[in-house]
Amino acid sequence: MVFQSTRDREKYLSYLESAHQRYGAIIHTYCLMGNHYHLLLETPRGNLSQILHHINGAYTTYFNIKRSLFGHLFQGRFKGILVDKDAYCKELSRYIHLNPVRAGMVKTPSEYTWSSYRYFVGKDKRPQWLTMELILGDFGGEGRTGFRGYKEYVERGEAKELRNPLKSVMASTFLGGEDFINRIRMEYLEDRKIDKRNIPAIKKVLKEPSLEEIERAVVKVLGKDHTLYKKMCIYLSHQYSGMRLEEIGEWFGMKGGAVSQLSRRFKETIKGDKGLRGIFDKIEREGLLNVET
Repeated sequence: MVFQSTRDREKYLSYLESAHQRYGAIIHTYCLMGNHYHLLLETPRGNLSQILHHINGAYTTYFNIKRSLFGHLFQGRFKGILVDKDAYCKELSRYIHLNPVRAGMVKTPSEYTWSSYRYFVGKDKRPQWLTMELILGDFGGEGRTGFRGYKEYVERGEAKELRNPLKSVMASTFLGGEDFINRIRMEYLEDRKIDKRNIPAIKKVLKEPSLEEIERAVVKVLGKDHTLYKKMCIYLSHQYSGMRLEEIGEWFGMKGGAVSQLSRRFKETIKGDKGLRGIFDKIEREGLLNVET
């Protein structure tokens, strides 16, 4: 169990406060369960890893010293999901606050002390580091009207089998509509020099060309009978499709390691070759690839 006592939970909450003060974390909702926790937060400084390293690291140090233990407390990397807050914040907050009810720990969320729910319904005075404006804004703001409206909203979810909003997560990373995904792609991803092959979420959001599309583009420009046709297809697939080596190898009937070797050698071949550069330019004009070498 990650949280074994009242003091453990209080200590963890103190690290949420220091994350807010030191690193600018905007904390919307939280819920501490027995062996894990849920947080809905914003990171205006783009420093999520730093924030969670602070929270998890400080709490682990406290926990281990108190019990004369050592080693990691939170196993595996945290699972962070990028959320369209205008569309999903309210729904996610409800789902988080109902965790103890779904787990059979309490009958109503207001009975559970170790979540932010009681602040949202006016039962306790909220701590300074907890932000409720965004969520309660949909119910009339922080006050009697907002508290009552949010309570009714959560109770409606409590009375039925609530849909898990995380089921709508795209590529295990993004929760939002098409406009939101497009905005993230345009503003934060497409111009970045990042390795997309080992990041499935990025690969899906950037909508990289498929292997079939790459082959069609090469056929149109180079022709299928050209001696460099297959090498060109494999190289472009390795560099720009976002597919794993094994997937590319299966498509072209070869091992994943051979794909990597061929791509590396072909890249050396095209350096300083104006003829091949012209071919790349033509493929780019087809609008299917945006390639650089």
